[in-house]
Amino acid sequence: MTKKEDNRIEIEAATFRRLLRHLDEHKEVQNIDLMNLASFCRNCLSKWYSAEALARGLDVSYDSSREIVYGMPYSEWKLKYQAEATQEQSDKFKQKTS
Repeated sequence: MTKKEDNRIEIEAATFRRLLRHLDEHKEVQNIDLMNLASFCRNCLSKWYSAEALARGLDVSYDSSREIVYGMPYSEWKLKYQAEATQEQSDKFKQKTS
């Protein structure tokens, strides 16, 4: 790899870590809000992480990748921070996925 490619990979990795920190600092932003606004959420990031690991021959389970993205086991995050979706949020999500 060239120095330019190394730099790009380092920048991309740092950007990903910054995105995770940002999401961690804004736990009030619910996954359904992210899905409704941007069509991805923390769970999507977890799935993408696991898929990229698998593509490189590494076994990173969905649960393991969720712990990386959420900064704790998903079950713990869900109990502490996940609110029940409002009817408006659910309706908007259903509209987007129909």
